[in-house]
Amino acid sequence: MSPGEAIETQRHLSKEVFRTGDVTAPKLIAGVDIANGGEQGIAQAAVVVLNYPALHTVEIAIARDRLDFPYVPVLLSFRESPLILAACRKLAHTPDLIMADGHGIAHPRRLGIACHLGLFLDIPAVGCAKSHLCGSHAEPAGEPGSYAEVTDRGDTIGAALRTKRGSKPCYVSTGHKINLESAIYWVLHCCRGYRLPEPTRLAHLTAGGNANLEEVATSR
Repeated sequence: MSPGEAIETQRHLSKEVFRTGDVTAPKLIAGVDIANGGEQGIAQAAVVVLNYPALHTVEIAIARDRLDFPYVPVLLSFRESPLILAACRKLAHTPDLIMADGHGIAHPRRLGIACHLGLFLDIPAVGCAKSHLCGSHAEPAGEPGSYAEVTDRGDTIGAALRTKRGSKPCYVSTGHKINLESAIYWVLHCCRGYRLPEPTRLAHLTAGGNANLEEVATSR
């Protein structure tokens, strides 16, 4: 579809996102990310499924292809989600929760990549982004677990969450079928001494080809 059609689709799909819900006892948590194509133009999407609470790797799926949709910062889910969904379709396990390296409703039209994936997979989804996209917030305290709500036009759309002392905050937001409080809780409980939660950290490394797949597969 064209960028204009994608914008109209965002406005429609954003009304289908459930901002409520709780994930109480997940057994499997998946992290997803994508590395855009380099010189050859081939992108690589990765989904890494971990068990909880041990956070040991259960399964890895990868999909590679060209990204046909143009690069538009607020339309990235239309560029990236088809390949991520292709990787998800290869899974033998169904995760109870998905964490995306990107935004959920913390998006100008309230439909980031985590919303897109949550809607299409019908699974609770959380966006945990490395950078700020929209809205405003105070600076969270330095203690891990501290956060400041991100608001935009009177709407609370996420949280700037301190996951590691001395590091910049991550930006957590609802993707689908989960409330913000629960999203923050699971991001924090999946951190293992790094700024990023383990599911998206391993997915990021796998998608970018910066990790030995055997090492990720035996991650402890």
